[in-house]
Amino acid sequence: MNERLPYLREKTALLTTSPGVYRMRDKSGHIIYIGKAKNLRNRVTSYFCKSPDHTPKVAKMVSNVYDYDFIVTDSEYEALVLECSLIKQHKPKYNILLKDDKGYSYIKISDEPFPRITSELQKSGTGKFIGPYTSSFVATQTVAEVNKVFMLPTCRKNFPRDFGKGRPCLNYHIKQCMGVCSGKIPQDEYAQIISQAENYIKSGSEESTIQLTEKMNEAAENLDFERAARLRDRISAIKHAADKQKIIAEDMKDTDVIATAQNGNEVCIAILMYRGGRLYDRSETSAGEIDDAGSMIEEFMELHYSSPEKIPREIITEEEIPDAEMMTRMLREKCGHAVDIFSRKRGRGLQLITMAKENASESLAIKVGRTGREIVALEELAKLLGLKEPPLYIEAYDISNLASSSMVAGMVVFENGRPNKKAYKRFSIKEVAIQNDYASMHEVLKRRFTHYRDDSETDEGFRRLPDLILLDGGKGQVGAVEPILREMGINVPLFGMVKDNNHRTRAIATGGGEIAINENRAAFMLVTRIQDEVHRYSITYQRNRHRKQSFALEITKIKGIGEKKAARIFGAFKTKGELKKATPEDIAKAAGINIDLARKVYEFVQNEII
Repeated sequence: MNERLPYLREKTALLTTSPGVYRMRDKSGHIIYIGKAKNLRNRVTSYFCKSPDHTPKVAKMVSNVYDYDFIVTDSEYEALVLECSLIKQHKPKYNILLKDDKGYSYIKISDEPFPRITSELQKSGTGKFIGPYTSSFVATQTVAEVNKVFMLPTCRKNFPRDFGKGRPCLNYHIKQCMGVCSGKIPQDEYAQIISQAENYIKSGSEESTIQLTEKMNEAAENLDFERAARLRDRISAIKHAADKQKIIAEDMKDTDVIATAQNGNEVCIAILMYRGGRLYDRSETSAGEIDDAGSMIEEFMELHYSSPEKIPREIITEEEIPDAEMMTRMLREKCGHAVDIFSRKRGRGLQLITMAKENASESLAIKVGRTGREIVALEELAKLLGLKEPPLYIEAYDISNLASSSMVAGMVVFENGRPNKKAYKRFSIKEVAIQNDYASMHEVLKRRFTHYRDDSETDEGFRRLPDLILLDGGKGQVGAVEPILREMGINVPLFGMVKDNNHRTRAIATGGGEIAINENRAAFMLVTRIQDEVHRYSITYQRNRHRKQSFALEITKIKGIGEKKAARIFGAFKTKGELKKATPEDIAKAAGINIDLARKVYEFVQNEII
């Protein structure tokens, strides 16, 4: 806790209510954060109040504030402009800082009889180069798209040297390559295709379609129907690609798309830049620790659009930014043309936001050692369930039984979207005498968090509080467990995992109903995986336990062996395999029986266990 808070609160109580900019400083006087406010007293007070609800980033910043100063402005808009200027000047630790350490990439059309189109990190060798592109991603994606649309070869064969050597590869049979290796494509026709591909890269799908349509009609008039058919297929492929992919977007003439991804306390912001209807560039920026998504995007925009030439006519954001109207005004005045800022929740805009988010996730995944899919899944799950942060540590429970015998439960743990098998736990039901899944789940959760409350507990799995609890079952299971968690003071989000008639994950259950999950693919796949894993783990334990109990009953048929002696035997030898390896002397010692009776047990075990 910051020992300076009483002084800071006293100082803030006298602060003006005018608009302005505030500068937070640490003990050495360095500026660690700069912000703007339309009401300085209200904004600064929110940092130092007695019951704050700060994000981790803000909480850490506040803990390091020794003092602050401020500059009063005539309007909120002037405060925004001043804030941008001061952040660029001082580069405070807790503001988002942009770095530009990227190289350049090119698209190369090789200089050979049958040219290839590839992406290159630098100009090397002979051939034609298109670029530069400041993003290797854009160059790579564009090359992949054009090779697929025009069915160009991507293999390592050398043409015409390798004509007729072997049969065409799989790409030819699935219509992703024209089969140049067969030797049936004339060099002049191939050169025309490369020219069309180059035009497609430079001008986009719309112009390419127009030109190819003219050539198709010309071929048909000349009765060259075979060539006309090939051109028709190429036009169809271009139109299909334009519908499905996000590299070329004719309706995004001058547009930026901004989204975020987070894992733990780490945040990354990604921006996709479309110019002339094509994805022109992409970049990701580490935003440090978690803050409000809209505020982070707004702060990123203030710094990213520092020069007029960077400002597009349209900006699509994942979340609405707090001061969109003022940001729009500032960008319009800076660049001298119209600028619109808005968020999209459906259609093409949502597709592009998803793509930007995936890029942010992949960039963040490299930093935190996780896959982008895992990060997206946890984010989707958090939004779906209304959680403030992605649940990095999830516990899931399932009850398994055979009538009223062999009643057990399994607990599995998913940490950062992956199974943490070292933290798995097994429970045998002790307090419930007959089959009752609700009562059994109530008992299991009570025992689990009794361990958590026990100060002498040494098991790290029990000592950790999860971010989310999932139960295999519907709202009935949730309703059975919620009271015991409240009674024990365990404030952890609790939900059920509901299956359909085919035992596949269908929805997430709450105490009052269900939340559909099918449309959130990443979250759906994660929850399905968790539900399958906890079911596998619990039913495996139940079956093993049942087999052991069944054999224990069989062994009591030996004269002189009762339930207590059988229990001592299986207490010493945990598995059938261990018991089979034991000598009569080992059995006699473990069960406390004479050697003659131990030999009878030994003979029974050797004859009965397969």
